[in-house]
Amino acid sequence: MPMQNIQEVFSRLEKSQTRQKEIKRLYRDALDATPEYQEIGEKVKSLRERKKQVEQAIKESFAKELTELEDLSVDIESDRELMSDLALTQLVKGENVSVTDQYENEYEPVFSVKFKKMK
Repeated sequence: MPMQNIQEVFSRLEKSQTRQKEIKRLYRDALDATPEYQEIGEKVKSLRERKKQVEQAIKESFAKELTELEDLSVDIESDRELMSDLALTQLVKGENVSVTDQYENEYEPVFSVKFKKMK
């Protein structure tokens, strides 16, 4: 099988995504047209509201811990970005890139390429 052209693969991907969206829309339309589905949806909505009320009451008693949790999330994201930058720098320099966890498991970086629409 000959190597495929990147444009051919991209065009096939676009076609598949368009068909996927179409099928999802048809499915949602069928659900929306079903009275029982609508009734269940209303019950779910009511239960979600009650769930939010209970969650809010619990959040108030965990204010300190939730603030710490938010701070930890920011720190973790920052450290992940830093690790990524450091790994890329080491890789560009031709150095071996790996880390080891507390259980002596070794990890190596995984890089991916994404395409962004040009303006």
